[in-house]
This record gives sequence, C-alpha cells and structure tokens, in this order.
Amino acid sequence: MDKVYLSIKNISKEFPAGEGLFRASKLRLKAVNNVSLDVYKGKTLGLVGESGCGKSTLGRCILRLTEPEKGEVIYNGIDLLRMDKNNFRKFRKKFQIIFQDPYSSLNPRMTVGDILTEIIKFHSEKSSADTRKKCFELLNVTGLTRNSINKYPHEFSGGQRQRIAIARALAVEPEFIVCDEPVSALDVSIQSQIINLLKELQSEFGLTYLFISHDLSVVKHISDYIAVMYLGKVTEYSDKNKLFENTYHPYTKSLLDAVPVPEPGFRRERIKLKGEIPNPVNPPGGCAFHTRCPVKISDCEKTFPEKYGDENHYAYCHLMKNL
Repeated sequence: MDKVYLSIKNISKEFPAGEGLFRASKLRLKAVNNVSLDVYKGKTLGLVGESGCGKSTLGRCILRLTEPEKGEVIYNGIDLLRMDKNNFRKFRKKFQIIFQDPYSSLNPRMTVGDILTEIIKFHSEKSSADTRKKCFELLNVTGLTRNSINKYPHEFSGGQRQRIAIARALAVEPEFIVCDEPVSALDVSIQSQIINLLKELQSEFGLTYLFISHDLSVVKHISDYIAVMYLGKVTEYSDKNKLFENTYHPYTKSLLDAVPVPEPGFRRERIKLKGEIPNPVNPPGGCAFHTRCPVKISDCEKTFPEKYGDENHYAYCHLMKNL
C-alpha cells in the first residue's frame, strides 16, 4: 500500500469580491471549499477541472504561497500551516512549484546561471565552484546544453524555458513539487516531451507531484491518482485506472467526453453541458453542478450529496445512492 506523504484536510480559501471599498469586505469568493486529499509518496496526484475551479489556489495553499482560512497540511505528523514563518522556512526547500507560464516566472534580466545560482546559494552554503558544477548538472538532467548557462530566458523556446523552470525547482533537491499546469502553454508535441521529462525525474529522484491541469488526457499520462474539482470542491477521486474504466460523476464524464479521440470517423455519445460555471461568490445550493447537470434529480437542488464509494474511488453525487 502506498505511503501518505501529505495529508490535506479541510482546506478552505476565500478572496474578497465585489466593487468598491465597502462591498469588497462583504462579498467573498469561495475559491477552495473544504477540500481533503492525500498525496502519496513517490506518486503523482492529478488535480483536474475547468478554469476557475480552485485547483491552482489549492496548490498554492499547500505551499503557503497563499494562506488558507482554515485546514491542515500534515507532513510527518506536523501541521505545516500552524508553523511560524521562520520555522517553515526550514521546510521550504522540500516543497517547490513549477508555474504555468515559464516566461513570466523567470526573471528576464537574469541569465540561466544567475537564476539557478540564486536559489542554490539561498538554501545552501556551497562554494562558487560547487554551485556552478550543480548548475551544469541541472542543465544536463533537464536536457539543456552547457552553453545555456549564460543565456537569458528570451533566447529560449517555450519548451526550453519550462525546462529551465524545472531545473530551478530541482536546484534545492526537493521532495514534493506542485506542477501548476506546466504544459498548457506549450505545443502538443512539446507537452509530451515535458511530461516524459517529469516522469523520468520522478523515477530518478523519488519525487512526489501534485499535477494540476484542465486536460484529462494530459493528466492520464502522468498521474497515479486523480481528483476532479468543480467550483472549489472535489467531486470525484480515484486511482487512474478506475476513474477511466468506471466514471462515477456526470461532471467527470463530461470532461472525459471532451477529450479528442485520434481515430477518424469515431463517434460517441457525449454529455453536453449547458450554461456557464456558476458565480463562486454566490454558488447555488445543493450540488453546485446541478445547474449544468443533464441527469440531475430533485435532491441535487436541495442538499449537498454525501460521499459514495470507498476510499480508493468515491464521488459526491446523489445518483450513486441507488447504485
């Protein structure tokens, strides 16, 4: 059985919403709403959902780049969210992030060598010679040439810039990396290269990933477990194989139906969603998905569903009570 690396319990995060000084203090946007998940050591948890569902905010809350209103992130029996910032700084090198846009996340005025050197020196006491040697090792392991060390971010392609961002994340020898849509800004052919690189690095260094994406076809290739989010809540969770073989929630089925099939002439019956995602400032009662669900029942509008299934595969859906 896989060992739990991080236990995420009841994380919630709200942001001020509205217009003007007075309204902003009253209206709250519920970005993440009472989310609990386990991340297993050496494995990849894929977090998937439409834009605005709260998946990136959850990733930032785990790393304390955004402070949640409530919840726990348990690591080796320690709640990371209850630590003061000075003590948490000691753990910071264990947890890194790869951002979606590799261009805006890299300082355009710094060379690749400066970018890598800065983080290595901040978290270690290596000599200049050892630091430079470490930089070359990072470039090599991420598929970049040695002469890249003196170049600036604008001199690289999108895929190469993302390799630099990956090298930066690896510079402090982390255990856990949040991959926040790291391939969504790249061409399809480059996406596969970056995903393969992440898998190779995970195998080589024993890394644990939280891989965030809106594309189930991408998540399928890298994840061991998958959690589906909708409007700040987890709607379904499973290991990868079970999710694709036996989908529980109508929302997950609609995401699967949206994945293109590389087979000319192939036709399948699709679940077509109507309307837009509800306003997270004023979410609908009951199951939040009921405003778009093509198979909803009366209970969906009245009460939020219980968790059905087992710990290996569950969903929050009223339709499952009769299964």
